[in-house]
Amino acid sequence: MKLLISNDDGVYAAGIRALANTMAEAGHDVSVVCPDRERSATGHGLTLHQPIRAEIVESLFHPAIKAWACDGTPSDCVKLALWALLDSPPELVLSGINQGANLGTEILYSGTVSAAMEGLIEGIPSVAFSLTSYTSKNFKTAANFAKILVEKLRLKSLPDSMLLNVNIPAVESSQIKGVKFTRQGVRRYVDVFDKRIDPRGKTYYWLTGEVLEDVEPPVSFNLSENIPIDVRVIRDNYISITPLHYNLTYADGLKDLSGWEFQFK
Repeated sequence: MKLLISNDDGVYAAGIRALANTMAEAGHDVSVVCPDRERSATGHGLTLHQPIRAEIVESLFHPAIKAWACDGTPSDCVKLALWALLDSPPELVLSGINQGANLGTEILYSGTVSAAMEGLIEGIPSVAFSLTSYTSKNFKTAANFAKILVEKLRLKSLPDSMLLNVNIPAVESSQIKGVKFTRQGVRRYVDVFDKRIDPRGKTYYWLTGEVLEDVEPPVSFNLSENIPIDVRVIRDNYISITPLHYNLTYADGLKDLSGWEFQFK
């Protein structure tokens, strides 16, 4: 398959090298276009008020891989690849493997998910991969599962307007209990801004905080309570696959609002 791979951790991140090299070794035609530096938590930002530059990267990936480092956001990278850098569209856009989970409401901030979402917006099936650890450097299990999933997608296409958000526990393959299709949980943070003073006496703030993983999603989201939640299955060493789409319309909300009346004079 012809694959486009991006991320938000930057071109030197171990996760994207593991993903891209594994796919190239499996015989896929791989192109990499990713940020030239860390661009985590940038969401779906696009660069509109300054030029975007992309430089060819050599000797960092498998020899068969064509790679560029871009000074834009993850979404910029995918859009630039599709409209300017690649000679033909890929069959699949992959993003990751991210260093750290993208679970629950974290997907709204995630550059990893946004890169995959950009592919989906352009009509290309897309998958975001994340390793659920900020410290583990062992991406082998996650990369091997990505290879298995891509092979499945080669044989069975995704429905239109769907991307897969995949989170893999940071454990050995022998410890993975299985794969579960999940609904998005609510990963809420208790945010704290640490107030500090720089060497020139100016005040600045550093965002810190604690994650609360066990916030139950509202049942009005029209999903069965029997479908497991992404933030929970990961704890039991299951791989979580959550189908996502870019249509944020709140269907139950339309029902609730249908009785509202407005009068204009």
